[in-house]
Amino acid sequence: MKQIIQDLKSGETMLIDVPAPQVRAGHVLIKTQYSLVSLGTERMLVEFGKANFIDKARQQPEKVKQVIEKIKTDGLQPTLEAVFRKLGEPLPLGYCNAGEVIAVGSGVMGIQVGDRVVSNGRHAEYVCVPKNLVAKIPDNVSYDEAAFTVIGAIALQGIRLVNPTFGETIVVTGLGLIGLMAAQLLMANGCNVIGLDFDPQKTALAESFGVKAIHVTEGMNPVHLIESLTNGVGADGVLITASTKSNDVISQAAKMSRKRGRIVLVGVIGLELQRSDFYEKELSFQVSCSYGPGRYDDDYENKGQDYPLPFVRWTEQRNFEAVLNAIASKRLDVKPLISEVVDLQDYGKIYGDIGKSRSIASLLKYPDNTQSLSHTVQLKQHSFTGQKGVLGLIGAGNFTNAVVLPSLKKANAAIKNIASANGLTGTLSAKKHGIAHSTTNNEDILNDPDIDAVVVTTRHNLHAKQVVAALNAGKHVFVEKPLALTYEELQSIEAAYQGSNKTLTVGFNRRFSPFAQDAKKQLGAGNAPINVVATMNAGFIPAESWVQDMHSGGGRIIGEACHMIDLITFMTGSLVESVVMNALGPSPAENTDNACILLRYANGSQGVINYFSNGSKSYSKERVEIYSQNRTIVVDNFRKSHYYGFTKSGMSKTQDKGHNEQFSLFVERLRNGGPATIPFEEIMNTSKAAIACVQSLKEGRWVNLSEV
Repeated sequence: MKQIIQDLKSGETMLIDVPAPQVRAGHVLIKTQYSLVSLGTERMLVEFGKANFIDKARQQPEKVKQVIEKIKTDGLQPTLEAVFRKLGEPLPLGYCNAGEVIAVGSGVMGIQVGDRVVSNGRHAEYVCVPKNLVAKIPDNVSYDEAAFTVIGAIALQGIRLVNPTFGETIVVTGLGLIGLMAAQLLMANGCNVIGLDFDPQKTALAESFGVKAIHVTEGMNPVHLIESLTNGVGADGVLITASTKSNDVISQAAKMSRKRGRIVLVGVIGLELQRSDFYEKELSFQVSCSYGPGRYDDDYENKGQDYPLPFVRWTEQRNFEAVLNAIASKRLDVKPLISEVVDLQDYGKIYGDIGKSRSIASLLKYPDNTQSLSHTVQLKQHSFTGQKGVLGLIGAGNFTNAVVLPSLKKANAAIKNIASANGLTGTLSAKKHGIAHSTTNNEDILNDPDIDAVVVTTRHNLHAKQVVAALNAGKHVFVEKPLALTYEELQSIEAAYQGSNKTLTVGFNRRFSPFAQDAKKQLGAGNAPINVVATMNAGFIPAESWVQDMHSGGGRIIGEACHMIDLITFMTGSLVESVVMNALGPSPAENTDNACILLRYANGSQGVINYFSNGSKSYSKERVEIYSQNRTIVVDNFRKSHYYGFTKSGMSKTQDKGHNEQFSLFVERLRNGGPATIPFEEIMNTSKAAIACVQSLKEGRWVNLSEV
């Protein structure tokens, strides 16, 4: 299928071939008929992409600060690589989609194949959208009209925050697409609407809807105009839908408001507020969040957990429905807003000079053929027949592109196929790293006889299931940590492993770092007990992140502290016998990212892991201290190490956490044979210990791994 993307590095907008997504549980698969180009948002992305690096930095000063902090902790080279990699990741465009349902995932009620629907899907021939972001189109609303729904919901949510009542005077500042739709909806609500804009074309269009529209010219004072039109009272509310860097808009909005008036921002403007403007009138100011309640809430948007209507009357989806009903009843007329309708393949007519476009609304029309519904695309011709060590990747997220694929490239790995849920990320990864195929169907990889091994880099809750499937398909497996989230998942993996003659490797890369390898060498071959203290200054991650979710991410202890459990196991040369974990705060919970872990090893060694998220970013992210026979080794962020009591003083080099070496060994073993790079017994022991940490926190006791 075809999809439009934006290259943030060059500013180029492209139409590329990607595999069509497959319908997922709780989702709806839609064949697009029309999509609306959000000229304001997409113009900003295009202009940002065309800017040079200095101008990009000026536009995002908070990102510059993050870069400086990362240089201090990780070094210049890794930071620059991360920055350029991020800029090299194209973005999918679009969020106003109208089309026909062609498949419905499990758990979706009230939507059937053949239904006409709107969604916030991308500019793509096929989109897979969560059920709460889909609404059915009334029979008397056409696809091109329905494509305005999501933009209309943005306008409607701003209006709901203004909370207008019948007869009030509301000023709409900025008569672009959102402003024109907002003005109509406000009139339907019984308000006196005054519109302000610098563009005479837009004010003329607003007047055709019955709005008191004012063409603001240079030297004109909008505040005096509003005062005269309201008999000196001022506006009851101001809805700002303009886009400008100037602070004049917010200042004027305050001055034209009546006492205790309401100001709501939907657009993007300068926000240096003058206290006196707001203090004297006791004005309220609020920023509207996109389509309405539920936006950016993973439980609502991706897990399908609706808010109960009696308590949250207007959610994103219900706002979509309200806009559709307004179009159906002719209270909202969007036909006059259509400036142009362009076939998808002619997308360049819209994006070619989008910065100078005078269009109100541009629509993309999609072809009627269904031949493009393919779940695999071939990006280059290459035969893998008879080649050893051929890989297939399942997962194409940030870590895959930042670490896994560059490491595999350095190892000269042969990669035939990469799978991603939406098709785009996998295709972009394939193009960048020379992978022959991109797919949205994991079975294409599992059933391919050319592929010897599968690399799994998906979300944590999918690891166990995909590992078992790959082992059962007769493939060697490399899976990113964690291996599993529950003891039951570990049992299923062990059964699949024992029933195969394949290797299983987990991405416990720290043991392969040259700093860890040299420290192990300095300690010697003896098995004397040692003390290891590992500190992870992990940094803050919001509670709503999928990583923190115990179902999808397993929490940060299982998901990340497992690295240090494996590293300590490597250093001690022994297995964990029992664990106990204590969390920061008065009442232990199921999940934490501020904890102290104590590990007891079979050979008498002790491991302490301090996993903290409340430390300074300027401090090292990882620090390991090893105490043995009157000697001490300190490894600082895998950039340098200090040896005390040894003939060697330490080592220093560019940060190296062992990824390259781990993948190099993995690929070499696939081609030439040999055991997995980490013994299966140690993998299972580390995985059990990580899960036992959470059990220990919940139960408030030591947990012996022999019990689980």
